[in-house]
Amino acid sequence: MVRIDKKATRLYVLDTNVLIHDPAALYQFDEHEVVIPMTVLEELDKHKNGIREIARTARQVSRTLSDLTANVNVDLIRDGIPITRLAGPEGRLRLLCYNDLKPLDPLPDSPDNRILAETCRLREERTDASVILVTKDINLRVKAAALGVPVEDYLNDRVFDDSDAMIDGARIYPDAGHDGSGLWDSLKVDVRVERHADKVVYQLTGDIPAEWHLGMLVSDSDNGASFEAIVREVSPQLASLELLTNYRHGASVWGVHAHDSRQNFTLNLLMDDDIDLVTIAGSAGTGKTFMTLAAAFQQTLDTKRFERIVFTRAPISMSEDIGFLPGTEEEKMSPWMGAFHDNMDNLLRDEDGGSSWENGATRQLLGSRVQIRAPGFMRGRTLNDTFLIIDEAQNFTPKQLKSLVTRAGRNTKIVCLGNVGQIDTPYLTANTCGMAAVVQRFRDWPHAGHVTLKSVERSRLALAGEEML
Repeated sequence: MVRIDKKATRLYVLDTNVLIHDPAALYQFDEHEVVIPMTVLEELDKHKNGIREIARTARQVSRTLSDLTANVNVDLIRDGIPITRLAGPEGRLRLLCYNDLKPLDPLPDSPDNRILAETCRLREERTDASVILVTKDINLRVKAAALGVPVEDYLNDRVFDDSDAMIDGARIYPDAGHDGSGLWDSLKVDVRVERHADKVVYQLTGDIPAEWHLGMLVSDSDNGASFEAIVREVSPQLASLELLTNYRHGASVWGVHAHDSRQNFTLNLLMDDDIDLVTIAGSAGTGKTFMTLAAAFQQTLDTKRFERIVFTRAPISMSEDIGFLPGTEEEKMSPWMGAFHDNMDNLLRDEDGGSSWENGATRQLLGSRVQIRAPGFMRGRTLNDTFLIIDEAQNFTPKQLKSLVTRAGRNTKIVCLGNVGQIDTPYLTANTCGMAAVVQRFRDWPHAGHVTLKSVERSRLALAGEEML
């Protein structure tokens, strides 16, 4: 393909397929200018209807462009709309529109050829800058090369993960030293240790980090940490940290042990009587459902804190719908409860590798305490003495998740599980889904906690698929 010596000022003209391939492509060109031709906007408009993945992505791109162009005047649109990024320099967005665009002879009129014509026209007008066409269409790259137009493939795509859409819920200080003694020096705070019954509380005074919030983890390491605490109180000059219970060795939750700091923090949140709402994010295989079910059964069957467990999830398929399902409400929800049954099978597995989950008596005992409910029938209910698990929370809209969270009555704990990288609901994105909204809204509520899990207990094939696909 045509390569040039790039000038300091660069204009990247994006093809439609680049935006469909990566809706966040607008933010991937650093301080340079991103150009969207009118032809691309027309193609996005044609693709936006329907429930297929391409339609969902087209709508997501349209919403992003709408947000960027909101509340800007005509002069700013002409000079370039600022593209604000979380980190790094600010880029600019330009919308390319020609009323007198001449077609490229002898090429027929088509969207690809119009994008080529618009790129050539822009090159003639902006001799002070490098104008580069970015497309994933091989034939269009060949055409551009034949016309001498600088062209590149788009290679900067990546999977959207939970940390991009919501807070991490943890602050790790790996340089504090293995014994945690250097943590206070690195924070530059004064520390006073207090003991209240079976709790150890660290009272900090000084310049408290601005990113700290209530219910977050503060640790000196991701693995093998010697100091792990939850933020109970925080202000610019004062903070209160409470040491966590160590569930790695000795203590366990229904026989389940933590493997790292984040999993240990998760089990602490799930077992904490002061935390009423827990949100757990993380990719597949990080133990979200497994640890939640263990904590639910520990507090329902053993300590008797709750009377029942209610498990629900959005009945959204990741591909084509299989149609209507027969049976009762629980029987209709059964195909969506594969994660529940898989984790129950593992939780009830003995040292010899056998599982009592298939035993009729065991199913009857646990079934008397577990209710599987469809979210569509939860409106109007009040759940008392209940451990409510909302699985695949990323597939709910903020309004739907609000309807579920407000079902909480006396002595009820709600746990939302999800991963924004696995959204199957049309019209939802990582930033607009209910999971991200709940995490953001409850960030500073003292009875809520959030954590994004990082460690994985998966096969080599699953790990390879996460990296390569």
